[in-house]
Amino acid sequence: MMKPMLPTLRHELPTGKDWHYEVKYDGFRGILCIQSQDQISMQSRNGKELLVHFPEIKEQIHTLLKEIDFSLPLIFDGEIVLLRSPFSTEFQELQVRGRMRNEQRILDAAAKRPAAYLAFDILQSGNSLYMHEPYRSRKGKLKEVFTQLGMPLEPNPAHPSSLQMVPDYKDFGKVWELVEKEEGEGAVAKKTGSKWEEGQRSTNWLKKKNWKYCKCFITALDESNDYFHIGVFHHDQVLPIGLFHFGLSADEKKTVISAIKQNHTEKKRSLYYIDPAIVVEISYLHWQDGQLREPHFKQFLFSSEPEDCTFHQFKMDEASLPREVDITHPEKELFQDVHITKLDYIRYLRKLSVVILPFLKDRPLTCIRYPHGIFGESFFQKNAPDYSPDFVETHRENNIHYTLCNNLATLIWLGNQLALEFHVPFQKAKEEFVNEVVFDLDPPSRAHFSLAVKAARIMKELFDGLSLQSFVKTSGNKGLQVYIPIPDGYSWEDTALFTEFIATYLVSNFPEDFTIERLKKNRNGRLYVDYIQHGEGKTIIAPYSLRGNAEALVATPLWWHEVDDDLNPELFTIDVVLRRFQQFGCPFIEYDRVKEQQPFGKVIEFLKKQSKK
Repeated sequence: MMKPMLPTLRHELPTGKDWHYEVKYDGFRGILCIQSQDQISMQSRNGKELLVHFPEIKEQIHTLLKEIDFSLPLIFDGEIVLLRSPFSTEFQELQVRGRMRNEQRILDAAAKRPAAYLAFDILQSGNSLYMHEPYRSRKGKLKEVFTQLGMPLEPNPAHPSSLQMVPDYKDFGKVWELVEKEEGEGAVAKKTGSKWEEGQRSTNWLKKKNWKYCKCFITALDESNDYFHIGVFHHDQVLPIGLFHFGLSADEKKTVISAIKQNHTEKKRSLYYIDPAIVVEISYLHWQDGQLREPHFKQFLFSSEPEDCTFHQFKMDEASLPREVDITHPEKELFQDVHITKLDYIRYLRKLSVVILPFLKDRPLTCIRYPHGIFGESFFQKNAPDYSPDFVETHRENNIHYTLCNNLATLIWLGNQLALEFHVPFQKAKEEFVNEVVFDLDPPSRAHFSLAVKAARIMKELFDGLSLQSFVKTSGNKGLQVYIPIPDGYSWEDTALFTEFIATYLVSNFPEDFTIERLKKNRNGRLYVDYIQHGEGKTIIAPYSLRGNAEALVATPLWWHEVDDDLNPELFTIDVVLRRFQQFGCPFIEYDRVKEQQPFGKVIEFLKKQSKK
């Protein structure tokens, strides 16, 4: 069994020509050894076989061995991950996979959300050993092998491959900017001439973690393991946020333990409870389900009072918001029937920014702003206001200076402006071609939502027959919206032929359920197939946008298997959507990847011939 080379933790990483940098991914470290079709293994740091929990990786290797002839054995060093974005992962969900023992559950989980093995080093290829080669030489060989295998040369959650490569960068600032933007785990600096040192914690590899920081107070000591429980105030009550063990020096730990035992207010078994008094700063990676990941004591805050430690401030700090955006009135309530504050909304935008921003990028934006939440009047905003910060990009079209939400700072700034709804056109700024076709399936009311489900399923079957990959989302209100990304080169006239054909097909075959009648009074309880809404100058609610309705629903991307009679559009609140993304990823993740592969031209060619008859 090979023991991996380990990096040494540092607060700061060195710079200069002798160092290159990689993103550090939060996953399961594994040495992957491919000897033959029958001999494929991946050993963890503790010598455990990992591929029994991740059969999708082994299956892809089997497929590669059948299709491509290359020298064996191959030995890689890398990380098993669940990618949430190109530079960040979902470690907690990976742990759930790692704890599974039932074979069928493992196979089901692998099918729903495949894991990826991110190789960052190569140790052997055929008869050639690379452990004693310089880091840059090994990296070049790794890229050569991955190119030969036809595997991605950088992590991409949209790519179906379970084998992907971790690239290196010369510019540390660029790497760290990407890590911070996507809330990644950190970065690793690697000495360009260094060898791969088996089983060593080396100073030739140095890691820096993307810590978050919180101000809190100690609430209890567990003398059985010397863990300190910590909390903050929330509505004048103490709210637990986790516990820590590491970071205190021996003398500091001794002093704190003594103080807690002398001043404790209650003792239950091994727990000594204390009133809020000892204020500390804690560093950690993530906070999820009420627990801090990798918490470490950083310092005592003797000048701070326990009352300064609030859940509100904790959530502000945990969100890692862009420094250039000031958040005003974060405690403002936005909805009447649902408890959502402005800070809750901004945190939602931050946590889902890795999937929200790709759908907004370069799209002239129309916002609906609610300055007082849904308690007051709302208004449409197309023109970027004169007071827009410098980081906000704009695009002029028809004498309107549209906002382009092309970066995280702009997204959070719009959230602070209480732009609750983001509406986008079907064409990107400065592009002449249509980007996608979208059908808006609008039932008379939520009580008739089953009509939207029926229409969407019929359309899915029709599009499958045309070999067109389609995507579906809730409207955030009472209907569904079906998307077909299309290759560049198609005009509004082309897409109008297609949308009218599909709408006519639905109405002709199911006249009792669907209509293209514009006037509501003439629809007679039927679902309106709004194909005219797809046109130049028209917009549609963006994926993951909140809606300004009483229930604070979200326009939520769905998996097609969810579109059935049990689907309820009222379930999709910001908390539910966040949890769905953590567990399963984004149903639209392959949207851009399949765009150029769609055989849309054959369909348009057929329709043009039909229109001439």
